[in-house]
Amino acid sequence: MLELKDTILQQDMEELASNPMLAEQLKNSTVFITGATGLIGSQVVFALAFMNQKQNTNIRIVAMARSEEKAARVFGNLLENNAVTMYYGDINAPITFTEDVDYIVHGASATSSKYFVTYPVETILTAIEGTKNILEFAKTKALKGMVYLSSLEVYGTPDKAQEHITEMDYGYIDPMSVRSSYSEGKRMVECMCVSYAKEYNVPVKVARLSQTFGAGVEYNDGRVFAEFARCAVEKRDIVLHTQGNTIRTYCYTKDAVSALLYVLLKGTEGEAYNVTNMDTAISIREMAEMVCNLYPQSGIQVKIDIPKDAASFGYNPEMVIRLDSTKLQNLGWKATVGLEEMYRRMIDSSFTK
Repeated sequence: MLELKDTILQQDMEELASNPMLAEQLKNSTVFITGATGLIGSQVVFALAFMNQKQNTNIRIVAMARSEEKAARVFGNLLENNAVTMYYGDINAPITFTEDVDYIVHGASATSSKYFVTYPVETILTAIEGTKNILEFAKTKALKGMVYLSSLEVYGTPDKAQEHITEMDYGYIDPMSVRSSYSEGKRMVECMCVSYAKEYNVPVKVARLSQTFGAGVEYNDGRVFAEFARCAVEKRDIVLHTQGNTIRTYCYTKDAVSALLYVLLKGTEGEAYNVTNMDTAISIREMAEMVCNLYPQSGIQVKIDIPKDAASFGYNPEMVIRLDSTKLQNLGWKATVGLEEMYRRMIDSSFTK
């Protein structure tokens, strides 16, 4: 019997595992997942494991990770129950897994803004060399589908007057900024994916995720949404190092994992899909104020403190980027969790243990 220490995360995964369409299409297949110990990758593993338990789908789950220690910490009960097969390796080296694979979920990537500006070369090379390795691996398998986890950052800084950003809309990215190592890397890798689809018939699709959070986020996560949650738990004022005017849409973790599986199974090869809850558009400052209001017992406030070395934090330029997920919704997917509930479930699951 599979059990997660995080009961809210388990609820999410069991709910997702109950989807009959996903279960039917994934039945008796092998799914290879890179970045499997990360936030999204691990939840793909959990969802498939619970699908096996609930719907007897006989999915073979192969999780690629670098660290045995982290894999043991993340997967614990699943490893003890032989619910997942581990493949240990670095995405920057050729993949030597020799058995059959039906589907690939490629999520291995740098994720920290601080890392992007401190190690821009490594950020670029992990994106390009790592994805080349997984695409070369994919060429050798009789794949039914592959999905690459891209990012809203491929859109750069869009026109502020643009109400919603579809998969055909692109803004400006400064190639002379080291912070662009992530966004430019993602753009190049998307082009690499469609090139392998065209030249080698690799059935790859692209999922462009908005910022995603919810149950399962680690307490020490460095992204802004996690910092706001920590402030509420620790009763510290939320200190913004910008004016907080950037507006984005967000997505709940369970909904993002569901979206990846929909794109993997039902998406069109060589095409991209925005993954977001269109009802969550909010500025950074408004989101900080929302967290203060959600947890009035914390007695915290929002304060602005812009440091002289703000660029070293790796923040993106101020922008308005409301993703349009209509194309994804046309596959049958829908978002189920709103922004306030995203915070409540994240804090209750990961931040109050």
